[in-house]
Amino acid sequence: MEIVGQSAIVSTLRQQVTKIANSNSRVMITGPAGSGKELVARNIHANSPRKNRRFVLANCAMLSPDQLSAELFGTEGDDGRNRIVGLFEQAHGGTLYFDEIGDLPLETQGKLVRAVQDQRFRRVGGTAEVTVDVRVISASSLNLEAEIENGNLREDLFYRLSVVPINLPPLAEHKNDIPSLVKHFLDHSNSGQGSKLMFTDSAMALMQIYDWPGNITQLRNVVDWLLIMVDKDVVDDDDLPPEITGRSPDKSSAGFDTVVGLPLKAAREHFETQYLLSQLSRFNGNISKTAGFIGMERSALHRKLKSLDINPDYGNSPEDDQ
Repeated sequence: MEIVGQSAIVSTLRQQVTKIANSNSRVMITGPAGSGKELVARNIHANSPRKNRRFVLANCAMLSPDQLSAELFGTEGDDGRNRIVGLFEQAHGGTLYFDEIGDLPLETQGKLVRAVQDQRFRRVGGTAEVTVDVRVISASSLNLEAEIENGNLREDLFYRLSVVPINLPPLAEHKNDIPSLVKHFLDHSNSGQGSKLMFTDSAMALMQIYDWPGNITQLRNVVDWLLIMVDKDVVDDDDLPPEITGRSPDKSSAGFDTVVGLPLKAAREHFETQYLLSQLSRFNGNISKTAGFIGMERSALHRKLKSLDINPDYGNSPEDDQ
């Protein structure tokens, strides 16, 4: 359940989690789908004084609109009805995590404002107020400011939930973490063969060139797919899914079509740019290590980067010229 990676982005995130975990502030985690929002929320809980109490997940998109108040606050259970313990009471002493808070119906958002702020509410059908001690963490892949402007999210609820904001970047912004993430997924796979599966340098380079629109979740799915489909110990280029290699069964793809429509010089520059960006990312911007791996003189690599207008400074580690 740890946050995996050595990039500056992930290192900063881990520091944020450590600092935030020791407070009791409400947290709003935003970022694209698949970027690890629930993982960050669980890490905040696991590193907090509440770690021995429950982490309760409220998936706002899955909550039944007509039963939402009962699911959140519970029911009293009078007149022979069974009493329902709501999510707030289930999370008493622990953490209540609202996944995709922007999907919560407007009519319920108003009731949630007071419950979040005052930690008090009435069960459905009840008259007595129930007091709880709950830390609330929320998350969304939506632009919540735009949701407020469009009238889909109450502004007062947003500001109560977003005391401490955390924004997660897409995986495309920290591709140098991909090898560590792949190793982590392999080591924790249920197949029993995770630690045996290796990647050739060229296969891993292709993994780091790809933009991963589904982010970390998509990467994990690809690793799981490879564990099922690859019957050998080493993953090569041809073993990767076609969306990563740019090849499909008929040897064409959106990526290939883009390049083939360019003049030869532009197509070559496009490939060289993507290739060098990937290799620089693998070696944290270290020119000497990158040049050694790709078989170029260091001075020649510098000239090539300059001609392609590539900035090698990734800010992850100082360049080691030894």
